[in-house]
Amino acid sequence: MIDRHRCRLGLPPAAIRWFYNLIMKKILATGLVFASFIYTSTAADLNTARIDELTGLKGNMNEKEGVYRISFPRSDVKVAVDGWQMPTFMGLGTWAAFTKGSKIEALVMGDTVVFEDEVNDAMSAAFENGLSVTALHNHFFFDQPKVYFMHIEGQGTVVQLATAVRKVYDKIKEIRAANPQPKNSVGSKALPDKSSISPEPLNQIFGLSGEVNNGMVKFTIGRTATMHGVKVEKDMGVNTWAAFAGTDDNAVVDGDFAVTEDELQQSLKSLRQAGINIVAIHSHMTYESPRILFFHYWGRGPAKQLAQEIKEALLVSGLSTVTTAVAR
Repeated sequence: MIDRHRCRLGLPPAAIRWFYNLIMKKILATGLVFASFIYTSTAADLNTARIDELTGLKGNMNEKEGVYRISFPRSDVKVAVDGWQMPTFMGLGTWAAFTKGSKIEALVMGDTVVFEDEVNDAMSAAFENGLSVTALHNHFFFDQPKVYFMHIEGQGTVVQLATAVRKVYDKIKEIRAANPQPKNSVGSKALPDKSSISPEPLNQIFGLSGEVNNGMVKFTIGRTATMHGVKVEKDMGVNTWAAFAGTDDNAVVDGDFAVTEDELQQSLKSLRQAGINIVAIHSHMTYESPRILFFHYWGRGPAKQLAQEIKEALLVSGLSTVTTAVAR
């Protein structure tokens, strides 16, 4: 291209190169200014003072990314990992990040440090205030007390989102104010050594014949997906299940839901409204279609009541119509 301009203008190659480099530098500088303007505009669209006011925390703006982030260390509880007292800097920080939304005023994402007795009340507070819970898991081994991490997200106005985040944090603080040291929750009524769950009432509720083993009853409901181009179903692990132990009047249920992204929040909300504990939310596979998420739960109470609550979660999420369970 330089040779072509030299022929037209009659200039030596060195002059053409100097002129060409000058133009390219101008274009690059203009682009950087424009990009900076975009980021600044994005940041200006977030009412950061209002976020600080509503959350009670002072955040920091990343001008380049257009993200305003608040955080606080969970220094209120001493955590030992592998016998070593863990500084909050090593991963015990709660945070929420706000940015401008594409079709709505703002988007928030965050990670919340929670202890066992905080998890489900904090999750319910998130749901009650319009937030979604997208993951629940651990980051450590050998931690005392056990530490969990709950990821949240939401879309709405800055006021809605900042208020919702504050509600979650306030619920955690309320629990710790009542009991400064996290406690391991156990059922108020001990389970018997030998289980004796009556399967027929539960079979009627689920419309399935449960698997019976030593007085326990388990229901497994599969669904179809593909992974690496291969069809995978119930016995490859794409399944929702519920296992009951104890007695008809004093039972425990544990299990796993296999849900799509669209089904996740309704399923979680249904179980939380029934008082069933969510203990993990994560993925089990990669490259699957549709994307399948899994969440594990634990509940205590009369067996029939627990079964009805699980069945309700199946219904509200639509799992009762998409599953491949074999009917009775």
